[in-house]
Amino acid sequence: MKQLLGAMDAAKRSPFRMWLLNRMLWTGIPFNAPHRLKVVKLDDDAVHISIPFKRNNKNHLNGLHACVMATASEYASGLALLQKADASRYRLIMQKLEVEYHAQGRQAAVATSRISKEEVEREITGPLTSADSVVYPSKAEVHDLDGRHLCTATIYWQLKLWDKVRTPKSSQG
Repeated sequence: MKQLLGAMDAAKRSPFRMWLLNRMLWTGIPFNAPHRLKVVKLDDDAVHISIPFKRNNKNHLNGLHACVMATASEYASGLALLQKADASRYRLIMQKLEVEYHAQGRQAAVATSRISKEEVEREITGPLTSADSVVYPSKAEVHDLDGRHLCTATIYWQLKLWDKVRTPKSSQG
C-alpha cells in the first residue's frame, strides 16, 4: 500500500509518473484496464478519473454505460479515501453503491471524488477510537467534458482497524 501511495504522490508532480501509476493500477485492478479508466489528476483532497467515450464503455443507445460511470465513481472514491485514511491501519471494503443518474453521457467524462483530512478525522478515525468499524459514505460526481452533470454516486466504505479484522477459518479437509 505504501508503494501505491508513493506512486500517487509522485504522479501529482510528473506526467511520466502519472502514466506509470495508471499502468500499475491497470495491472493491480485488471477489471478497469479494458475500460481505460485513467487517473488524470490528483489533488490533495480529490481524485479525477477519466472515462473514455469508446465502444467498451457504451450502452445499446450509444451513450456512456451506467456501469462504467458507477465503476469510475467507485474508483475515484476509493483512491481519494486511500490518500487520506492510513490503509496500513485500516481495512477498506465497499459495502454499498448507490448511483443517481441525471443525464445520458454522449462524450468522454470525468469522475471526481473529494475527501478532506478533517472529514476523515471527524467521520472515520475519531469514531474508530471507540467502535470496531465505521461506514463512511463517500460522494463522487461524473461530469462530461462540457460540464454536464451525468450522475452522483454514494459509495459506502466500511473501515475497520486491521487488528479487529476476523476471517473465518478455512474448512478444507
